[in-house]
Order: sequence, then structure tokens, then C-alpha cells
Amino acid sequence: MVTSVLFVCLGNICRSPLAEAAFRAEAERLGLEVEVDSAGTADWHVGRPPDARAAAVTRKNGIDISGLRARQVTAADFNRFDHIVALDAKNLANLQAIQPDGGKAQLSLMLDHVAGRAGQPVPDPYYGDEELFELTWAYVAEGAKGLAHKIAGAG
Repeated sequence: MVTSVLFVCLGNICRSPLAEAAFRAEAERLGLEVEVDSAGTADWHVGRPPDARAAAVTRKNGIDISGLRARQVTAADFNRFDHIVALDAKNLANLQAIQPDGGKAQLSLMLDHVAGRAGQPVPDPYYGDEELFELTWAYVAEGAKGLAHKIAGAG
């Protein structure tokens, strides 16, 4: 059975593409069959590639995200995906506000999948420097590993 996961931040050019990349890598490492995507709750960057600093961090970790393009979350996503994972509480609240009745997706925060980190946000590196992108990558990699192991254990 294929498990589907959508990662969501605000603009879909920094945190959620990083989370998508980290989760794809961990799922591949574990041999999980997954469908993975990312999106934003806002429409500011629709159609644009990930932030160059996010792409640089993933390249350093052997992953190419240059082919990704930003998109906005839709109501259909709540039936398409098994898990919708927000990168912070504001985006989780935005998702809860647009979640249609009867959607199958389980909503969570990225760091809910890390022991002792439940409820914590992944920092938004957009206005930061390369060091903040590195920190964000470390956080999403940790959350991706936790979620992938949870899915592997459920399968």
C-alpha cells in the first residue's frame, strides 16, 4: 500500500520543499512506497522553484529539488493524502480552517514526529542566512526520519 504525505508551509519555497526532500530520502532509504508532495497555504510563489538557499542545502546533502514548483494547498489534498504535515502552528491552523468534512488526511506538525518536540515549529529561514537554512534542514530531516519510521512501523 502506498502512503501519501503532503508537507505544508506558507509559500512552498523553503521549509516544505526541504521537508519533502528529506522525507523522500528517508523513505527511499527505508524502502517505503510513498507519494510525496509539498504545498503552501499562501499563493505568493505558485509556479516558482524553491528558494536558491533551500536548493543549496539539499544539494549539499545529495538531493536535487530544482525541479519542484510551488503550489497552493487545495481542498482535494485532504482526500488525496493520508498525512498532511504542517511546518508550524499557523500553517496547521490555516489547514484546519480549510479542511473539508470527510477528508481522510491526518494533520500534524513536522516536529510532532520527533520524541520530545511535539508542538514545536520548524523555523522559517526565508529572512535568515545560510546557517538558518542548515538548521531548518536539520529539523526537517529529524521530523522526516520520525514520520518515515512511524509509517514503516504501521505498514
